[in-house]
Amino acid sequence: MQDYDEQVAFLSEWGRFQQLVFSLLCLCMLPNGIVSFCSVFLADTPKHYCLVPEVNLTQEWLKASIPTQVVNGREVPSSCSRYRLDLVRNLSAQGLVPGRDVNLTDLQQESCLDGWSYSRDVYQSTLVTQFDLVCSDQWKQPFTSTVFLLGVLLGSFFSGQVSDRFGRKPVLFGAVALQGFSSLAQIFSPSWTVFVVLFFITGVGRVSSYVSGFILGAEILTHKVRVIFSSLGVCLSFSAGYMLLPLIAYFLRDWRSLLLAICLFSLLYLPLWWQIPESPRWLLSRGRAAEAETILRKAARMNGVQVPQSIFQGVQASGAGKEEQEEQKHPEDKHHHILHLVKTSNIRNITLIVCLVWFTLRTGYYGLSFNTSQLHADPYISCFMSAAVEIPANVLMWLTLRYLRRRLTVIVILVLAAAALFLIQLVPQGLPSLAVALEMLGKFAVTAGSSLMYVYTSELYPTVLRNTGTGACSILSRMGSSLAPFLFKLSSYFHYLPYIMLGVLAVGSALCALFLPETFRKPLPQTIEEMPKRKGFKFLSRSREEHPAATMLSESSL
Repeated sequence: MQDYDEQVAFLSEWGRFQQLVFSLLCLCMLPNGIVSFCSVFLADTPKHYCLVPEVNLTQEWLKASIPTQVVNGREVPSSCSRYRLDLVRNLSAQGLVPGRDVNLTDLQQESCLDGWSYSRDVYQSTLVTQFDLVCSDQWKQPFTSTVFLLGVLLGSFFSGQVSDRFGRKPVLFGAVALQGFSSLAQIFSPSWTVFVVLFFITGVGRVSSYVSGFILGAEILTHKVRVIFSSLGVCLSFSAGYMLLPLIAYFLRDWRSLLLAICLFSLLYLPLWWQIPESPRWLLSRGRAAEAETILRKAARMNGVQVPQSIFQGVQASGAGKEEQEEQKHPEDKHHHILHLVKTSNIRNITLIVCLVWFTLRTGYYGLSFNTSQLHADPYISCFMSAAVEIPANVLMWLTLRYLRRRLTVIVILVLAAAALFLIQLVPQGLPSLAVALEMLGKFAVTAGSSLMYVYTSELYPTVLRNTGTGACSILSRMGSSLAPFLFKLSSYFHYLPYIMLGVLAVGSALCALFLPETFRKPLPQTIEEMPKRKGFKFLSRSREEHPAATMLSESSL
């Protein structure tokens, strides 16, 4: 209903009812931050070497049986090969000393035929040590996170539609249960294949609970409280859950124990079913005005305010046909679909630029987040820093959205991210803390940019395409985030290659963002014709401003 906020104004904006809903929905967002990046610890790769049976080997040969290799300018023991064990045993039996009597570089090498020996300095066990996801199977380690993100991608397609069909509350708690029970089932996975299938399901549950909880809060809360919930409450709750992850993982260093904790953390929210109401807005859209009125009367008792005799006059009789009436009033709205995002040159160019910016920010966000275990000698500290930097990033972006121009802010954020990522390769090896600080600066920038783009995109597209445009950009960016777990694996070829690639993407996106129109403090467009015009070169921009009618004619003729 268009006048819903006015009809429920008697409740006030921030009574006990709204405080309860705000707090409980923010609590429901905490598991999302934990589950999203749990693979940082679940699937981390500890130091490992070929397992060498100690039978008939002296201590000297046992230590020398693993060859060395140069990685990023440093000589380290090989993780995937050893000297031929039969040759080593013969040389050891003859009493020869490695390095003095035998030149080790002349010996033939072989793969790890007896498996691997894993360091337990940090973890008791991980998914990698459980299923030997190393050497020829090392691609499975980043692919584990990719499968989870593909589940998130699939859930993004359907969660909104399912929520519209069955209600916000059933989908929220159904998704929480799906997320919790799939995590529990992962503990008993007999193989890596079974694990990733269940992890895919966890990803579907993760994004479905996030989307339905976000929509539920946005529909129940009103005015300023809705804005704070949508821009700060959800983001900060997600980041708080992310910050809890390294704390939980620090005390539970076995992958099964960590999954059990994640499962319990999710399922603990199921009793909130009796505390969180269904969205009255959604009930009204389905013609269930009596149920919506019951919820609002209970809310009024909690807030200590009086209720009008009839809250929704005439809605019960006509509520079921509300959607049909709206479609008859605005029949043109029914015919807008995703192809309209490329219909005219203006909207097509804006869509391409916005998608590129989304792709860059999402890839950078997930790439830097999944790389936290490699940043610092202690992965728990690195992960906590990566999560903590999101708090000021989201708060700063909330303030920025109130006072600063959108286009300029996007460009500054992308340039800041690019500068931080490019400067990392100039840091001397003796200053690792400076490299970590620069990477955290990059994470700060891409986090802030990701929050900004939701608002900026919704302001660029007209009402008839706003959900379609935002959804399409989000889905395309999630395709990029699915590749992010593999991004930092390229460091095995050149240590700084991932940072250079992300930096180049950020610079290219910043240059393209120069051509985006400004939307700050401008009315939201209702139709495609009202969309702000893409910026051109200086002389082109002036000519279009001087002849707006010609611009409209050229756009409408395409």
